Amino acid sequence: MGISRQRAIENRHAIVAAAEKLFRERGVDAVGLAELMKAAGFTQGGFYNHFKSKDALVAAVVDKAMEDGGDTFASIIEDARSADADPVKQRIQWYLSPEHRADIDAGCPLSGFVGDARRLGEVARDAYAEALAVNLEQFTRVIEETNGNKEDSRSKAITLFSQMVGTLLLSRAVADIAPALSDEILDEGRQHLLSAVDTQHGTRSRRRSRQG
Repeated sequence: MGISRQRAIENRHAIVAAAEKLFRERGVDAVGLAELMKAAGFTQGGFYNHFKSKDALVAAVVDKAMEDGGDTFASIIEDARSADADPVKQRIQWYLSPEHRADIDAGCPLSGFVGDARRLGEVARDAYAEALAVNLEQFTRVIEETNGNKEDSRSKAITLFSQMVGTLLLSRAVADIAPALSDEILDEGRQHLLSAVDTQHGTRSRRRSRQG
């Protein structure tokens, strides 16, 4: 007797969830079908009932991870606005926090999959590139709204996010073997970017004062 459509959907979701965890932890190429199906609670033979190939699974994983990452970004910005806090600084503080550094399984997928991105299949690479573009567009708008003007907002968004990702990845890379160095990288990177944002805000305020 075949399984119900709803059960098939649930099984597919379970496979995607197990694959995402393993891919983030070890990299896409290091995980075989037998291992990821066992992690999901199924036999390897059932894989092709849900996906045509491993590339198809990878594309589904990346697509879901990017969608979840976009929701997290929007939630952080909304929480900051509700608390009348600076949304740019709030994002930096969250992104470069010890908690996010440790959250490899469900943290920002743009940093989580950056090492695999260029080796993924075309569909997965497209999903990654699209998510990155959307993320930068959203961050640009947040910076525009925070600064009150559009001057250099996209350049600032690209620069800030690139530095955030680089800092996070370097800190993660040595977190297990050299925790003190990992903390130093994370703390210095966070403080530098927060100071840079304060400087930008100060420049904006001085310009407004002169115009007034």
